Amino acid sequence: MSMKRIWPIVWLTFLYFFTACPISGQVGEKPQVNKDKDKDNSSRFIRLSRDEKNQPVALESAIVRYVPKDRRKNAPVVDLVTAVHIGEKSYYEQLNREFEGYDAVLYELVAPEGTRVPKGGGAGSGSFISMLQKAMKNVLELEFQLQMIDYTRPNFVHADMSPAQFAESMNKRGESMLSMFIKIMMSAMAQQDPQNSNASDAQLLMALFDKNRAMVLKRIMAEQFQSMDGMLSAIEGANGSTLISDRNKIALDVLRKQIGEGKKKLAIFYGGGHMPDIDKRLRNQFGLVPVSTRWLVAWDLKGESKPAESEKKP
Repeated sequence: MSMKRIWPIVWLTFLYFFTACPISGQVGEKPQVNKDKDKDNSSRFIRLSRDEKNQPVALESAIVRYVPKDRRKNAPVVDLVTAVHIGEKSYYEQLNREFEGYDAVLYELVAPEGTRVPKGGGAGSGSFISMLQKAMKNVLELEFQLQMIDYTRPNFVHADMSPAQFAESMNKRGESMLSMFIKIMMSAMAQQDPQNSNASDAQLLMALFDKNRAMVLKRIMAEQFQSMDGMLSAIEGANGSTLISDRNKIALDVLRKQIGEGKKKLAIFYGGGHMPDIDKRLRNQFGLVPVSTRWLVAWDLKGESKPAESEKKP
């Protein structure tokens, strides 16, 4: 079993779930869109779009709209806005425009209560997660969510745990970052296809020496998003987890409070790994059903990447 085939999905999964979950002090300071007419697809929040030759052209994230089953007037509308934590600059620019139209945008960020993320995201902490964020951003020539999204908007509402709550929940469940990492690795190993091992190893090796390596690596990693369902199951288990279900409960408590305050159009801005569980909670606890899905291009996989710094002319 080749470890080179396992690491891409392991690191991508960590990136997927942890890049918008900074530790206290990491950031902040205290106080082309397509219609999807198939409603059954509303349970899908990340997709890889392909052309007629079956080549990947875009990694896309969904905005799924939920309304009450009885369609009563003046009832709240809730959009699940799927976050891809590292993406194209144009992707985050479009999200910033989208967020202008909401009464409240509930966002994920494991940070102390009252934390406000400054424009540009603030300075990094030097932690392992922060270094991973920077490395992935630079290697893939993409932008980082916390640096591009304007969290200073008055309609932005923190809807996540504090670091103390996060640590307490993990302690109660007997969880740790190491245990989650091991679960992800074991799941990745179980999903590997031995018949494609040599091709996968060669593909990764060639990508590192490609003059357009950022684009090639983006395409390879975008393909791995199709394995995220298995990674999600590995993290959640039968009884849920701190990382997903416990944080989602906090987010939905904040949603209930915002609706109680009279907000009519709300967005929940969370990573795609959280969305299937949030979808179930909206249906079961709030009586909301999905009625439409729009797709935003998070990663453009068509064009050529920019030259690496060492290849640029003075």
